[in-house]
Amino acid sequence: MIQKHFVLSLLLLTTFCTIVLSIAIGQVTIPISTTIETIFSSFTNQEKSLFYDIIWDIRIPRTLLALLVGAGLALCGTVMQASVQNPLADPYILGISSGALLGATFSIIVSHTLGNFFGSISLLVWAFLGALLATVVVLLLANIGPKMSVVKLILAGTIVNALFTAISNLFIYFAKDAEGVRSITFWTMGSLASAKWADLPIITIFIVIISIFFLSQWRVMNAMLMGEEAAMTLGVNLHVLRRVYLIISAILTAIIVAKCGIIGFVGLIIPHLVRIFTGANHRFLIPMVLLVGGLFLMWADLLARIIITNSELPIGIVTAILGAPVFMHMLLKKKYGFGGN
Repeated sequence: MIQKHFVLSLLLLTTFCTIVLSIAIGQVTIPISTTIETIFSSFTNQEKSLFYDIIWDIRIPRTLLALLVGAGLALCGTVMQASVQNPLADPYILGISSGALLGATFSIIVSHTLGNFFGSISLLVWAFLGALLATVVVLLLANIGPKMSVVKLILAGTIVNALFTAISNLFIYFAKDAEGVRSITFWTMGSLASAKWADLPIITIFIVIISIFFLSQWRVMNAMLMGEEAAMTLGVNLHVLRRVYLIISAILTAIIVAKCGIIGFVGLIIPHLVRIFTGANHRFLIPMVLLVGGLFLMWADLLARIIITNSELPIGIVTAILGAPVFMHMLLKKKYGFGGN
């Protein structure tokens, strides 16, 4: 108990240090002391530094968005893995992100021709509907036959991912609006470059509320890992709660995709790595996953900004490069039936 609380405290301290570093480092590197002084100058009568606009208008919103998105995606992966009792579940692998992308693509194309059906939140609504549709289709495909298995779940996700991405590309092919095509291209690769203060309130509210909800559900999620029969004996209605949890995960995934595009593998690799050190108890797993997910995406975003001089990689490319080997390792482990006896 003391050790896990110590690790949580250490993660909080590391998160704070990473936030400062992420704000200071970029195409223009700002000294740490100047960064800290500039941050606190807004709360005092100190003269604003030359880097004030860079720090407050560009880097702080982007850093905070990376922290929130990383935490949200890692939480979605954790919840989905518990819900379907499968450590390979993830919004990206299971095609939910591509469903949200399809909804966002449809919204962008249609809004330029027929107008927004849902007003200012049209993009979010369509992204959610796409994510929800992908979730339903994957579960239906994976449950065909006697029992849902790891292989069936991955294949169902692959099918949905390919199908929904193809439909999105079809929309792009027939789109006549150049601005809309550029927006869709941005979503397919994922990016935090357009982060603004205005982006933060809605995503913060959803992630905080959903995180608090799942932090209160740790006993139920532990029971889910025991299987359907054991869960039923403990009074956990697995069929109902699985649907509720997956719908909530689809909502959060849709919001993230609508804001940042597709950022893959975070929900897969972070719960897997954290579980190695904390075990499967969601009482500790969930808060650590939130912190490590935020840390991971802040460092991935930092790498995306500095790896190429005078340019930056889309963060979705960075997370895919980092996440694909972990996914391969998980598939090749003996208990998944791909590696050896």
